[in-house]
Amino acid sequence: MSGVLVTGASGFLGLPLVRELAADGEEVHALSRHPADEELEGVRWHRLDMLDPDAVRRVVQEVRAERLVHLAWFVSHGQFWSATENVDWVQASLGLLRAFAAAGGQRALLVGSCAEYAWGGEGDLDEADSPLDPQSLYGVCKDALRRIAVAYASEAGTELAWARLFFLYGPREQPARLVPAVIRSLLAGERVATGTGEQVRDLMHVHDAAAALAAVLDSGLVGPVNVASGRATELGEVLDLIGSLTGAGELIERGAREPAGSDPARIVARVQRLEREVGFRPSLSLSEGLAATVDWWREVERAPTARP
Repeated sequence: MSGVLVTGASGFLGLPLVRELAADGEEVHALSRHPADEELEGVRWHRLDMLDPDAVRRVVQEVRAERLVHLAWFVSHGQFWSATENVDWVQASLGLLRAFAAAGGQRALLVGSCAEYAWGGEGDLDEADSPLDPQSLYGVCKDALRRIAVAYASEAGTELAWARLFFLYGPREQPARLVPAVIRSLLAGERVATGTGEQVRDLMHVHDAAAALAAVLDSGLVGPVNVASGRATELGEVLDLIGSLTGAGELIERGAREPAGSDPARIVARVQRLEREVGFRPSLSLSEGLAATVDWWREVERAPTARP
């Protein structure tokens, strides 16, 4: 057995991860409903609907990969927090893990979310000590999947790591999300109404997140690990940087939008496990990552027929 099976492989995080693994010389089997239209050495694309359990079992048995990274999930912006599709993805993910173990798979890395934690506390979020109390269907389903997957993997003799992602940004992010929405509006010369920018978040460039997942996969770590920068950043700083990078900061109307009542003041990770046990630290500063992201969107806006 050899190789890595990656689900959600053409997605916002999936494609950078596939590229990262291929660059490391891995044999990658990339699963997606919409395979990327680029050829990468060592990458074989499989067109697959992850909600079709028979098709999943067939591909997993055919590939017989030694390792698995499971990214696929329902992530439509503005919908995924409460979408009933989350329940479907718990079932699909467990079916995938069972098929992987049955095919002799040795190590699985499943992707969770900072939404599993209880938000609103004073301290930063730690895998060992911070309480888990998800307040959305999305967070509940991720937490439920982790609990079942960890117990099942223990019985099946499969190593299992669980990566809790925080707030990612970068090329190919869904355009309606904060960073691309502000960038695109400013590049178009449009005014942008935002909140006060006082909320504090932990942001990580998607390419650093992909590199972190590859490092976790290669490590011996099991159980949950925060995949984040560990840096506390006010969203106002993000807005200021984007304004400066686009040369259109005067178009940002800070405080023109009321914050959501459920929007926590601070969501920041502790990353000791990622740093000490995996040996990973991000390579891009916030200013470097946003500069690269602005450049990418500037090129996309110049070529409107290109697919983000």
